[in-house]
Amino acid sequence: MRCLDLDRVTPTKPPAGMSPSGYQTWKNLLFVHFTYPAEVVRALVPAELELDLWDDQAYVGLVPFEMVDIRLGWSPKAFAFDFLETNLRTYVHYKGEPGVYFFSLEAASLLAVKGARWGWGLPYHHAEMEVRHDNNSGETSYSTVRRSDPSAMLRTRYTPGEALGPSEPGSLEFFLLERYYLFSVRGGRVDKGHVHHVPYPAQRVEVTEFSEGLIAAAGLPPTKGLPPVAHFSKGVEVEVFGPWPVAKP
Repeated sequence: MRCLDLDRVTPTKPPAGMSPSGYQTWKNLLFVHFTYPAEVVRALVPAELELDLWDDQAYVGLVPFEMVDIRLGWSPKAFAFDFLETNLRTYVHYKGEPGVYFFSLEAASLLAVKGARWGWGLPYHHAEMEVRHDNNSGETSYSTVRRSDPSAMLRTRYTPGEALGPSEPGSLEFFLLERYYLFSVRGGRVDKGHVHHVPYPAQRVEVTEFSEGLIAAAGLPPTKGLPPVAHFSKGVEVEVFGPWPVAKP
């Protein structure tokens, strides 16, 4: 068994009859993943959501990247802003729809933290963050430290490699990267958001330095050493829809 036989293609399409609630560009995304026994992750995910497993294992991902040209759907592009973000997530499904559940999200923008906590009910944290790109070697250095808890940190260095192209449905890459629904639970109410973008132009990546405390801060066993699964993408332009309630208490 690889993963549940869910409809994983429909989420890649924009929702019919809806206008985007926002626009974003996601750049220079590093996807790193660790596996955990399902019961370990299950204890930290709201009961309303089911785990989406691959080979009976739960994948937990850390994704540091750059948020560019962030604006609401009605806002002119001239008022867009940029910031760094890192999300910690696992994979779930709700009534047969596959998506993402976030344990935490770090952002360098306090405005983004407050807005996302209020509007989306997502566990954002304000962090001190930095990214540096070496144009000669192609290496990127990225760091984040949560302002309220310095142990909740990430420091990594990596160099993108060979292009893999769009991920094929049924592959591990598609399972991990091509996620378009996100779910949050507030007081028993399940909210759903939908993002739409072209498939990630994925690449292999060599991670040469990696240390973090975000996973332990979320209540999971801490990681050791380099991540066993890693991918990179130069980025995509994103339309954001929602959030809206799909179940009420």
